[in-house]
Amino acid sequence: MKTEFKAKFLQHVAKRKKEEGFTLIELLVVIIIIGILSAIALPSFLNQANKAKESEAKQYLSAINKGQQAYYTENSKFTSDIASLGVGIKTATENFSYVCADPGDGGINCKATATGDAIRSYLGAVYLISISESETTSRSMLCQTLKPGEDPTEIAVVDVVQLNSPDPTCPGGMTDV
Repeated sequence: MKTEFKAKFLQHVAKRKKEEGFTLIELLVVIIIIGILSAIALPSFLNQANKAKESEAKQYLSAINKGQQAYYTENSKFTSDIASLGVGIKTATENFSYVCADPGDGGINCKATATGDAIRSYLGAVYLISISESETTSRSMLCQTLKPGEDPTEIAVVDVVQLNSPDPTCPGGMTDV
């Protein structure tokens, strides 16, 4: 009886080992599924670092635009000197260089040019709009290039059509932020 029990036990163990584990096809299917999911998720994941870098330019140009509006309120003119705005922004960082064009009578534009080819550049503009014959107000806008690595074009701040437009648009090759 004892040998019969041993034989049945060995048959049971051998049968159990055959039922355990994965086949080669099952492993290949899992690897293919993981590869497809990685191919979909990886580009989106890698782009998040560039979006974080681009947020610097959005914040800096928004601060510069608000600084230009405050400067115009106090001095009745715009300035191309970023330091005189008093917003505490450097003209060059690791990701962008910031410069303001010579101010026109109707407004000013400042651009954030990306130092690398993987991130987009930005353009901020502050311009005056006539509300009535005796009253004007300032508006600001922020535009980004459509493709990374492109140099932002400048908005013609003295363009009468642009200044009197209730809903101005970004120049070609750029989109509103």
